[in-house]
Amino acid sequence: MTELKRELHLGLMFWGTGTHPAGWRWPTAKADAAYDIEYLQQVTQLVEKAKFDFLFLGDKLASEPGLQTTNPAQMSRLEPFAAGASLAAATSQIGIVVTANPTYYDPFTLARLFASLDHLSQGRASWNIVTGADPHAAANFSRDAHWDAEQRYDWADEFVGIVKDLWDSWEDGAWNPDAQTGRALEPAKVHALNHKGQHFTVAGPLDAPRPPQGHPIILHAGTSDRSRELGARDADAIFTSHATIESAQAYYRDIKDRAHKYGRTDADIAILPSLTPIVAPTTAEAVAIYDQLNSYLTLDPEDKPEGPGAFGGRGGAKNRNLTTASKAFGVDLLDNDHDAPVPPSVLVAASDEGKRLFAEITRLTRRTVDGPQRITYRDLIIGASRGTSTVVGNPDEVADYIEAWFTDGAADGFNIFPAYVAGAVEAFVDLVVPVLQARGIYRTDYAGPTFRHHLGLERPENRLVARARAAAERKTAV
Repeated sequence: MTELKRELHLGLMFWGTGTHPAGWRWPTAKADAAYDIEYLQQVTQLVEKAKFDFLFLGDKLASEPGLQTTNPAQMSRLEPFAAGASLAAATSQIGIVVTANPTYYDPFTLARLFASLDHLSQGRASWNIVTGADPHAAANFSRDAHWDAEQRYDWADEFVGIVKDLWDSWEDGAWNPDAQTGRALEPAKVHALNHKGQHFTVAGPLDAPRPPQGHPIILHAGTSDRSRELGARDADAIFTSHATIESAQAYYRDIKDRAHKYGRTDADIAILPSLTPIVAPTTAEAVAIYDQLNSYLTLDPEDKPEGPGAFGGRGGAKNRNLTTASKAFGVDLLDNDHDAPVPPSVLVAASDEGKRLFAEITRLTRRTVDGPQRITYRDLIIGASRGTSTVVGNPDEVADYIEAWFTDGAADGFNIFPAYVAGAVEAFVDLVVPVLQARGIYRTDYAGPTFRHHLGLERPENRLVARARAAAERKTAV
């Protein structure tokens, strides 16, 4: 059998105000985009024309006003299943990723929701599994406390298995209506689960035929050992975030190696780091966009208490001030004007991590501590608080960055985080996608109509049928 050529995968993380904390302040941005379903559909249609694998709808189960300066797009948004159904009606090929937290669902409800979305989209639904890092969600679901990580993953392990079994509780061909005979289905092909486990008792079967994909695509994100195991065992794609290509390569290899012990191959699971591309026809224009976006950020007073420090957390991203920057760079930066140039002595005195951050700032801004374009203390503040991986440049420079990670074992593709919507999406689609296609690493058309086609994955065998067959074989052998 001829081995298929490895192909870059691209998805779009849709946050209505953009993934940059100040993206909503960009002159052409639409501040209320999160609630404008026509606008969301238009953005999805745009990346579908560019042959993206998926449009990603995140979710968050707690909110507070503090998010307005850290991650305003996470402060409020539409319920993702409702939004995902509208996208299914407005598109025909792109995958639709919906985030759902098993910690605050039950298996039957979630299996039914995803089976319904997969049928409505004709095989394009996907479940992004998050176990819930935000402890404030518990209070919204009548719980006294948020479970610790071990309890959440114990719950999720059993939960995911039940959902897959519910999807398989109808064999293919079970729904076979015949008006002449009055038979709507084949009873022998519909199976109860009668699951009784540590956390759940679920009778089944599901009240919907097996989804078109068999199992909707499963995605997961996380860095803990339990998270990596869940992803390696159950996920078809994994979202991740890395500051360097070296850390991305180590994570990539770890996940692929873990997947092997579950009988999976490297091709069975795609690793998709997040990436914020700032692209324009020229490098200077791209840097100007990056600087303009950062100029809209609200800087914090030096005496502001530190939050939890989790990017995307409940108003708890790192403070944007010289206090935080001093810790990040390993040198005292206090009492300096934010727009003053940083002297070379600060770079010399910086820690190893600080020197790495200086190199990152130079990569993004093309500024140095001793050249004609100088790094400022504001640059250090932004560099110390930046979240997802970012590339700034002209189309070839952005494509070079993507190709290097793709070819050097750091990524199978990227979950694109547009800094602002829809201009950043349009720039990437118009300027970078044609370059990637010309280099032969990105598709010019979809391989088929379902999300599984996009990822090059086979439709899975029915788990219940496989178990029954194995049991019969064991009985025969005895």
